[in-house]
Amino acid sequence: MGNANTEFAATAKALAMLRRQVQRAAPLRKQQNFAPSKASSAAKRAFDLFGSVTGIVLLAPLLIGAAIAVKLSSPGPVLFCQKRYGKGGDLITVYKFRTMKIATGDVTGVKQTVRNDPRITRVGSVLRKTSIDELPQLFNVLFGTMSIVGPRPHVPDMIACGMRYEDFDERYMDRCAVAPGITGLAQVNGYRGETNTEHAARRRLEYDLEYIRNRSIWMDMNIVLKTVKNEFLKGSGY
Repeated sequence: MGNANTEFAATAKALAMLRRQVQRAAPLRKQQNFAPSKASSAAKRAFDLFGSVTGIVLLAPLLIGAAIAVKLSSPGPVLFCQKRYGKGGDLITVYKFRTMKIATGDVTGVKQTVRNDPRITRVGSVLRKTSIDELPQLFNVLFGTMSIVGPRPHVPDMIACGMRYEDFDERYMDRCAVAPGITGLAQVNGYRGETNTEHAARRRLEYDLEYIRNRSIWMDMNIVLKTVKNEFLKGSGY
């Protein structure tokens, strides 16, 4: 009986791993539906390079100041590095300023941040409210693993409405047809943070897919301007 249970558990684990591999490969099969022209791709990359280099240079004092504040405020590294879905469903390392206590932080990211989350440090609260914690992702953009604008990179097995996002909607992995962004259409329309309701989870995905279908440099510029207004100036993060 014990051997049978062990074999069943091993089979179930193998099937679960296979399902994840199939889900991660799905965007590669569907990507031709969202493929941009060569000129559009070149313009997008030029926009990303200009934006990332300009941002790193102009915001260097802010980046250095934030790094010092994080280091002095609590024990642990300055940067929080996490594996998330990138273009094509490949896993990439995404950089952020660490905003949580080491002892209570969640490296997997499956447990979403909530309002007044006790895991967040005092400095981390300020960084998150102004979205300054996301600025190290300018280096992701510079290295080519992310874009300035695109669907936000999610961790595998992120929870949406009480279940894995991958199981919540069969279109979920389609959002990986393009490189993830520091900001996106969903975020400037108010869908950032928790996805604990069906409405929030569905609308965020709908906005991501809408961006992929209609993306352009002009749309990217508009989203960047709205992000500066809504996130950095008003401080809507948590």
